[in-house]
Amino acid sequence: MTFMTAEDYDSYSNPLDVMEDIVRSNEWLCDRSSEDELLVEMSGRWCDYRMFFVWRHEVKALYYTCSLDMKVVPEKRTEINELLSQINERMWFGHFELCSEAGTPMFRHTMLTRGWNGVSAEQLEDLVEIAVNECERFYPAFQYVLWAGYNASQAIEATMLDPIGEA
Repeated sequence: MTFMTAEDYDSYSNPLDVMEDIVRSNEWLCDRSSEDELLVEMSGRWCDYRMFFVWRHEVKALYYTCSLDMKVVPEKRTEINELLSQINERMWFGHFELCSEAGTPMFRHTMLTRGWNGVSAEQLEDLVEIAVNECERFYPAFQYVLWAGYNASQAIEATMLDPIGEA
């Protein structure tokens, strides 16, 4: 098996360049701290989201997280971990986890791109859209556990309730 080095890639192959264009066109706040890292902040329906992108040239992988703007207190971590388990069973793309340092729930996914001729804007838009949609879908479940005293199963049941009709 032959591995390529970072020198084998040109700047065009860095998907963060494309992502930065998407961020600017949506007028989201961002900070490009290095060639391989991008931090983005955007507002959602329930809270603000902090997205973090890291490009790894040597493995052609894009690591992505989308953190929810909430803190999990230590006494709720066991129930939140149970909630994460139940949420992840319903996920087809990416997964949720709890950041041990910050105590914040986050969506996480890594895209392997070896063999691709760059990453398209559409692929990156899909990545962000899926992550934000999943965060929006499960945000109430986290709130039910943290603020309403629900257990994980009750929170999932309440979140997954499909309303009928219109208000």
